Amino acid sequence: MAGLYLHVPFCPQKCHYCDFFSRPPAVDELAEWPRLLQRNLQQIAQQQTPCLETIFFGGGTPSLLTPAQISEILNCCRNLFPVSPEAEISLEANPGSLSGQTLGGYLDAGINRLSLGIQSFDDDCLQLLGRRHNATEAIQAFRAARTAGFANISVDLIFALPGQTATDLEQEIGQLLDLAPDHVGIYGLSIEAGTPMERLVVSGQVTETPEEAYAENYLLLAQRLESAEFEHYEISNFARPGFRCSHNQAYWQRRTCLAAGAGAHGFDSRDSGRRYAIPQDLAHYSESLAANQDPAVCLEEFNRQQAMAETIYLALRTRDGLDSSAFERQFGSLPEDAFPDAFRRLEPQLRHVKNRWFFDTDSWLLYDHLISHFL
Repeated sequence: MAGLYLHVPFCPQKCHYCDFFSRPPAVDELAEWPRLLQRNLQQIAQQQTPCLETIFFGGGTPSLLTPAQISEILNCCRNLFPVSPEAEISLEANPGSLSGQTLGGYLDAGINRLSLGIQSFDDDCLQLLGRRHNATEAIQAFRAARTAGFANISVDLIFALPGQTATDLEQEIGQLLDLAPDHVGIYGLSIEAGTPMERLVVSGQVTETPEEAYAENYLLLAQRLESAEFEHYEISNFARPGFRCSHNQAYWQRRTCLAAGAGAHGFDSRDSGRRYAIPQDLAHYSESLAANQDPAVCLEEFNRQQAMAETIYLALRTRDGLDSSAFERQFGSLPEDAFPDAFRRLEPQLRHVKNRWFFDTDSWLLYDHLISHFL
């Protein structure tokens, strides 16, 4: 069983905080992209054809592709790979690029999970972030998706925005809960190098949110969403029962995820694991495929020790945590025996209940620091 990630590296304009690979499409690039993806998928299928449990269109703005193009790509997937009848098939979408007609078309094409990049319900914040939609359009897009028939909708929300108060965030949470999404992803604003947001911070036009306020915002979101019966199943993700994102869970469980499209990242779980990426170069991507050459490059080959470490710290991102028995079956050692120093140092933060190790919500705020003991 495996997942498949399909990258669509096009956006009408770059958001001010974004450092993902995307750019405005040149003439005919959007029309050509499905053909390139299909050629890439044919190459992958020559090497392995696992059953696909999840397919995820990410970007960029995948909703720039038409329903007919999405259908064409999914038909190619089904022709090349066995696809589970219950496969989760997700599409990331910008609220400003959707209409009732396109939403119905995506559903008919086979998309059964919609991930809406709303980010904020405050028009001033949306303008600061460089988003192309306003709050009213975001709410309308969500409701149109429900009307079209989408029964699994995720919403992304950015917190720790410059100048955002606890009252402001409470209002954002209230508007989010009024929509009643099935899944919520929360992301603290990070200032990435080379972005317009970094330039605003450096010039003094924007003040970065202090760490203390960041932590308070995160804990407020966690408390309010859990009170609304969302399960806080991963550091940044909340779901109603039965609506966890299966595709993302595969990443945290180190399961194979195939990848196609310039800028895509994939993972091969065979042996101790191999992580790879397709360079962020559209010309190289097209030329490699035309020459029937694999455009992907290896980022990291894991040895057994590295695989054990990554298995541990990825599991600790999740509420399920690390199953000691499953770890022992896979590696022939209990995790605390394989990394005794790390477990001793983390004793105040790590909890151990019914053969599982996990962090609580407060410790997730220190996740990057805590997992350094396994690196």
